[in-house]
Amino acid sequence: MNVEQLRAELEALKTEMRPLEPDEGERRVLGDKVLGHALGYLESIPDAPTNNEWEGVFAQRLDPEFTEEGRDPDALLSYFGQCVNEPGFTTTSPRFMAYIPGGGLFHSALGDFLAAVSNKYSGFASASPGAVRLENACTAWLGEVIGYPKTNAGTLTSGGSIANLTAIVAAREARDPDGGGAVYTTRFAHYCVDKALHIAGRGRAPKRLIDTDDRCRMSVAALEAAIERDIADGIRPWLVIASAGTIDTGSVDPLPAIAEVCRRHDVWFHVDGAYGGLFALCEEGREKVRGIELADSVALDPHKTLFLPYGTGAALVRDGDQLRKAFSASAEYIRPLGESEVGPSPADLSPELTRHFRALRLWLPLQMAGVAAFRAAQREKLLLAQYFHALLSQLPDFDAGPPPDLSVVAFRYAPDGMDCDAASERLLQILQQEGRVMLSGTRIDGKYFIRCAILSFRSHAEHVDEAIGAIARAADAVKHG
Repeated sequence: MNVEQLRAELEALKTEMRPLEPDEGERRVLGDKVLGHALGYLESIPDAPTNNEWEGVFAQRLDPEFTEEGRDPDALLSYFGQCVNEPGFTTTSPRFMAYIPGGGLFHSALGDFLAAVSNKYSGFASASPGAVRLENACTAWLGEVIGYPKTNAGTLTSGGSIANLTAIVAAREARDPDGGGAVYTTRFAHYCVDKALHIAGRGRAPKRLIDTDDRCRMSVAALEAAIERDIADGIRPWLVIASAGTIDTGSVDPLPAIAEVCRRHDVWFHVDGAYGGLFALCEEGREKVRGIELADSVALDPHKTLFLPYGTGAALVRDGDQLRKAFSASAEYIRPLGESEVGPSPADLSPELTRHFRALRLWLPLQMAGVAAFRAAQREKLLLAQYFHALLSQLPDFDAGPPPDLSVVAFRYAPDGMDCDAASERLLQILQQEGRVMLSGTRIDGKYFIRCAILSFRSHAEHVDEAIGAIARAADAVKHG
């Protein structure tokens, strides 16, 4: 092609690609439609079922799935509402207590929208100093919440899995670069820990499962004995992984005593605080996770205990230089364009280079709602779990278990003359089929437990009352057929 032909072809392509850039009027129409859909969804939450049949996924068919020409926005929003929003779990519901959701703050959704529209590259300070400043401000604030010194450094991640992996890689580089060091944890550690060890090249490291007490918490005596046995056998202790809120029961390991054992034996102390670590924001929670500030590294999930949308985790390392040494790298085309006063680039503290501008979904709600509102919500969740446990203890035939460490209650239905496991499983099945209140189940040492995990910012006392009522009705159905 000559220059004139090339120019004509380029003009034709520019016209064809116009749907990618709506004009101001089109943007306003589309924005109003999407916002209206989102607001309608939020208005439906209070009465929406917590669990819907999966068949709704195919209530409408897109055939073909991807077309050469664009589809009508109203039709697409209808499809999204019926085939995506409705089927499966409604994790935004105040009656969703099956797992550990955060509920998804509206302020965070606005933050994500602003981040996506501006499309700031938050990996490097020279590319977007404002975005990086917010990233560093948020991780510094998280460090303050758990009581870390100012020497810490952190990075926002997609969740607890990558946060644990990031911390384990930092621990590997600092204390086990050549391998061979032993790992100590309990059988209640989240399975993402094993996955992280495998990815970090330590899947075959000597691993010791430490005994737990009757509250499913790590035995400090058993930990020290295991470490001393390894030292006597010529095996170097490397990494202790404790939990600040286990998935099954919400138990918190005795962190101060574990920290002391690790200090004496020069072992890296990591706390998986994805669920419970950020309860340190409120006074009651801070006492429950006391000792987390002594850990060498911590994994956190703001999309749990700070109620943000899924996809918001954080890895913090007490000695920030250890995080930088593990992940800092560069190339000619991304060398800094100049010195910056906004702090380190997230790309030097994380496995990620290209990444979403995650900080805005945390920074904006903290600015708009204020920290006190988060602190009150956390305290309410801790008290709601105690309230649930107290009410459940009054129901006949229930083993409510010990009072909760945090906001998870694991309990059993044990009517006379019936198998406890079978009765508990049947009760949960009835609850889930009803779809009004959503709980979940687990097995601990072969025994079946029902779990109530209270952490949505929308859950209040009246929703716990409703859950107890639903449990009582389901128990009656189990007992009397």
